[in-house]
Amino acid sequence: PSAIMSRHAQQLRDHDRNPCIAETDASRKCMDDNNYKKDMCTDYFLKYKNCRKFWHDIMMQRKRNGVKPEMPSAEERRKILESIEKPY
Repeated sequence: PSAIMSRHAQQLRDHDRNPCIAETDASRKCMDDNNYKKDMCTDYFLKYKNCRKFWHDIMMQRKRNGVKPEMPSAEERRKILESIEKPY
């Protein structure tokens, strides 16, 4: 089981797979800084949630269109975000 966990953890830290690492880290830091009082970090959680939803929708769209990989690479995502106003 530890091998599976570490592979999952690695994927979560992989910028090409996880588009929301910055939002994850910001949420975690906020929790650390505020003694894990969740209500102090609502804005961070919302940004993370919006980030996940935004990229999930992009993945679904790419999947429907047969585009691989379904999750754009970190570089591609940067270009997408530059072409629109950051939605989260």
